[in-house]
Amino acid sequence: MTESSDTMLTQLPARLKQARLGQGLSLEAIAKLSGVSRSMVSQIERGESSPTIATLWNLTRALQVDFAGLLDSAPQVSRIELLRAQDVPAINNLGSGCRIRILSPPEEAGRHEVYDLYIADGGALDSQPHARGAREHLTVIEGRVSLTSGDSAQVLNTSDTARYPADVNHCIAAHEGPARAFLVVHYA
Repeated sequence: MTESSDTMLTQLPARLKQARLGQGLSLEAIAKLSGVSRSMVSQIERGESSPTIATLWNLTRALQVDFAGLLDSAPQVSRIELLRAQDVPAINNLGSGCRIRILSPPEEAGRHEVYDLYIADGGALDSQPHARGAREHLTVIEGRVSLTSGDSAQVLNTSDTARYPADVNHCIAAHEGPARAFLVVHYA
């Protein structure tokens, strides 16, 4: 084995333990999540046993950590992915008088999406039905909005939150002035 391979193998137990503790999981909990026995997880973390690729795969999936990153010998500089305000993707003029900043990562599209909405006075975001079972969660940050989902309608004030079906026609409109809102779309 090369020196870097030895370093990688000696760091693996500590990295697995760090990932488990970082998520607040006990040995029992990770054993249940991964299907790897509690005693085997303990032995691996203490460096007394070398995991098979299958065991390591089960542990990394249960811990929701990157398999390759766990084995990478290069130190991790930061786990924070930062997008400055000017770098956040935005869609202007969707609907009428709307600006939508896309806050969720692209790989979440179609599963869980997060948006910052600005709707000008008289503007609206009028949406066609999303996939069956989709729901939206809307929190008004500033101003007031009129919300319709199917045949239901409500007016929301600053700090109000509404949860509603998004698999029907729905509309978010500024009500008596401009409005800003935080929108989460969750697909079933």
